[in-house]
Amino acid sequence: MATFCRSLTLLGRPTSSLVYRLTAARQCSSGGPYEYILVDKKGENKNVGFIQLNRPKALNALCDGLMKEMGKALDDFEADSQVGAIVITGSDRAFAAGADIKEMQNRTFQECYGGNFLSHWNRVSTVKKPVIAAVNGYALGGGCELAMMCDIIYAGEKAQFGQPEILLGTIPGAGGTQRLTRAVGKSLAMEMVLTGDRISAQEAKQSAFELTLAEGNRLEKRLFHATFATEDRKEGMTAFVEKRKANFQDQ
Repeated sequence: MATFCRSLTLLGRPTSSLVYRLTAARQCSSGGPYEYILVDKKGENKNVGFIQLNRPKALNALCDGLMKEMGKALDDFEADSQVGAIVITGSDRAFAAGADIKEMQNRTFQECYGGNFLSHWNRVSTVKKPVIAAVNGYALGGGCELAMMCDIIYAGEKAQFGQPEILLGTIPGAGGTQRLTRAVGKSLAMEMVLTGDRISAQEAKQSAFELTLAEGNRLEKRLFHATFATEDRKEGMTAFVEKRKANFQDQ
């Protein structure tokens, strides 16, 4: 577990200069051996690990390949004694618009449960060095969960946070029901999870307070896997991929 308490720290206007500097940094990041992320070391002493999600056409949707590459980059930065902190960011339009629904669409309950689907996503939350999420644009679904796994979130004015999984007939599966409650409180978290509504960085900041993360992650993961046994989950994801309105039957 990281040495810093993991809470949702959201700043609005004051972060404009930080977001600008990170945008400038993106322009000189090198991709190296990675396909879905750009990895570099920043700062005068090259002591800040820098990971940029790099799937612009998919609004940085979190596919399995991207998350595995991020895990490798985090492993490398954690082992690098020169690196003191790590920044994860996306683009001006999207930090990450969610998980890759096309990858998930045809998965079955047996595949999800038996393979402990999404378990490797938690690597971000176990890094021993401080991890900072620099968020602009959409941080939805898995993108919101990824940001909340970090120690600190710096959000630009256009940042939007949400857990819209219910619109696909499923629930958050990478910590959303647990970390969001501890970040913005039970009432707002329930509203976001049960309606799929988004909130701005300023709204999140006004609601934010700190609570300890409990064991609920494991229960959430199993409930998320269980939605893959329902017809509505399949219909929701299929409708998303086919760009049509879902016809849910409550089954």
